[in-house]
Amino acid sequence: MDFELYFRFLLALAAVLGLILALAWAVRRFGPGARLLPNSGGARRLSIQEVASVDARRRLILLRRDETEYLVLLGPTQDLLLDKGFGQAPERGIEPGERRGEPGELSVLPGGQRP
Repeated sequence: MDFELYFRFLLALAAVLGLILALAWAVRRFGPGARLLPNSGGARRLSIQEVASVDARRRLILLRRDETEYLVLLGPTQDLLLDKGFGQAPERGIEPGERRGEPGELSVLPGGQRP
């Protein structure tokens, strides 16, 4: 009699754990964190390339969107975009003495023109 009671208890426990896992999967798949417009098999446009800790409270994140990279400093009170628009293949080499972009300045103007 005791074996049957233990067996029913383990069966009920397995069923409850299965329901919890199914609910967690459904919330992750269809819940508030799910994408509104799914990427239909195409290549991902946004990725994190690298993460580096500056100190215990701040991190540098190198993000890539399409072919452009962005350097972001994440802190406890604010996030700061340090540099954007680099990572593109240059159309021509940098001439000696030519001004390069300052941090945070676009290296290519809208329309593909260079500054």
